[in-house]
Amino acid sequence: SCGIYAVYGEFQTFQHYLIQINLRVMSNDQRVRGISVVKAVVVGNTSNYLGGKRETDGHTHTWTVYLKPFKSEDMSVYVKKVHFKLHDSYSQPLRVLTRPPYRVSESGWGEFEIMVKIFFHDPTEKPVTFFHLLKLFQNETVTMKDKTLISEHYDEIIFTEPTSLMYPLLINTKPIDPSFSQHHHNFEEVERKTFTAIVESRRKIKTEISELSARIKSQKEAYQVLKQEVKELEQEQAKT
Repeated sequence: SCGIYAVYGEFQTFQHYLIQINLRVMSNDQRVRGISVVKAVVVGNTSNYLGGKRETDGHTHTWTVYLKPFKSEDMSVYVKKVHFKLHDSYSQPLRVLTRPPYRVSESGWGEFEIMVKIFFHDPTEKPVTFFHLLKLFQNETVTMKDKTLISEHYDEIIFTEPTSLMYPLLINTKPIDPSFSQHHHNFEEVERKTFTAIVESRRKIKTEISELSARIKSQKEAYQVLKQEVKELEQEQAKT
């Protein structure tokens, strides 16, 4: 095993070693035409109130920001690394993670935007960037669970015509520790409610358009009647 490690020691696993060898040796100009692969992800953070300002640094909360697969799959098969860019006031604002779980835990007192940048094993695939507003304080956009604040959202990475090297990595992912992919919101239920709300909104709009069209038609008819009455009155006056 020591001899093998000497060969691919810079890589996480032998699988990643093979991936990198293929990327270095094979041409990656060819793309799989007419194919799109969608990878759903969840970006968010949890935070906990410390009960007041900590004497050592004045921090009021501990928090964890994370990137998770929406489904239980090992993103490291196609993800090379993930950058988390924190506020510049932190001693190490750029955190780089090369394997799951993709998360950073810290403490602080203020909210700020965190950049989450995803790099792929195939360098011809451009990195994908998400932005997440770190939430520490309660409002209508967050959820509370057992004194833990949760702020997360669903998003998607769309690979349009991926390279012939990237495509098999995307479709041959393996399961991962469920704790690495567990998210706090039932996004399927959110999607269902959103879809229902859209359908209901469309129904209401259609009804309102129909009612408005009927009123316009009625007003046009009333206008024509009034116009005819005015015409007849003018004709009567002309005779006298």
